[in-house]
Amino acid sequence: MERSFKYRFYPTPEQETLLRRTLGCVRLVYNRALAFRTEAWYQRQERVGYSESSAALTEWKREDDLSFLNEVSCVPLQQGLRHLQNAFGNFFAGRASYPNFKKKRNGGSAEFTKSAFKWRDGKLFLAKSLTALPIRWSRQLPKGAEPSTITVKLEPSGRWTVSLLVDDQTIQPLPPIDKVVGLDAGITSLITTSDGEKIANPKHFAKGFKRLHRASKALSRKQKGSLNRDKARLKVARAHAQIKDSRQDFLHKLTTRLVRENQTIVAESLAVKNMVKNRKLAKSISDAGWGEIVRQLAYKALWYGRNFIQLDRWFPGSKLCSNCGHKVDSLPLNIREWDCPKCDAHHDRDVNAAINHKAAGQAVLVCGATVRPEESKSRKAGARKQKPKS
Repeated sequence: MERSFKYRFYPTPEQETLLRRTLGCVRLVYNRALAFRTEAWYQRQERVGYSESSAALTEWKREDDLSFLNEVSCVPLQQGLRHLQNAFGNFFAGRASYPNFKKKRNGGSAEFTKSAFKWRDGKLFLAKSLTALPIRWSRQLPKGAEPSTITVKLEPSGRWTVSLLVDDQTIQPLPPIDKVVGLDAGITSLITTSDGEKIANPKHFAKGFKRLHRASKALSRKQKGSLNRDKARLKVARAHAQIKDSRQDFLHKLTTRLVRENQTIVAESLAVKNMVKNRKLAKSISDAGWGEIVRQLAYKALWYGRNFIQLDRWFPGSKLCSNCGHKVDSLPLNIREWDCPKCDAHHDRDVNAAINHKAAGQAVLVCGATVRPEESKSRKAGARKQKPKS
């Protein structure tokens, strides 16, 4: 299993100068390549790929005003072009919007492959640097594992982090257990299980909002371009980083517990990108981190030999009676409890949905059945295919 280990490090002044110069060059090459490809299409209707961008980079290095590109490792520059190629691939496939230009205030990252770093006696040496990177080893790498790719990142809050991608042979499947659980995501209760357990939403953004609001107000009063504004911007970024870290820590602990306690986990597919268009709920939905929960459950289930099933997003889990299977026509969000008109069973909306998710997941796991008799809208006969975003 390929696994990434992320650590903080505290570079020396010489290392920080080299790394900042490298990040700046990566950002410059990425932005120039993006402008080059955009101009080629809109002015000459020519499609420029990675090969043409790489050839253009060679020409840029020969220019007098861009000769400083030769002072940093060439590997992060080439990797930046590959990332741009992937961004365009996602755009043409309809999975993402058009690539944006990178900004200095957002920090930056640089990716080093094996030819641009040395791993010797548990120490990491980057290209163009004679001293080892002073990493704070909060946890040890798996025994015998050597990094294949290194990613150095400068966060907007000023933190330096390094991610080491290794082949982890220590990941072993957990002992199988006979338990299936269905999950229903929400805002008041972050997760409701088919067993009736409700996990409260910590609302990390609300907890850190006071500090963030105070820092944002102080930033708005600072004069643009001043040193005091840079200091105030760092305070805002650190407030955001604290909220992000607390959310990530909670979600990792939650998903790890769910994977360890259940053999099969069934969750619904949520169109979070569409749901955040609701201006009244966008902040709460973003703070909940539903997409991150699904992402973590997917890869952790793969690691530890568990089954993770995602249902069709159109599956009416809340509208179905888990007792008799009757489906009600409508069920507004403000109705949290309801009685089945056919069998008079009383339901908690979230628990009922989780039970239905569990039942549908078992059907998919056992016989591969579809969870909707009519299947998804995109698979109906005569349905129009969704076009990629333009």
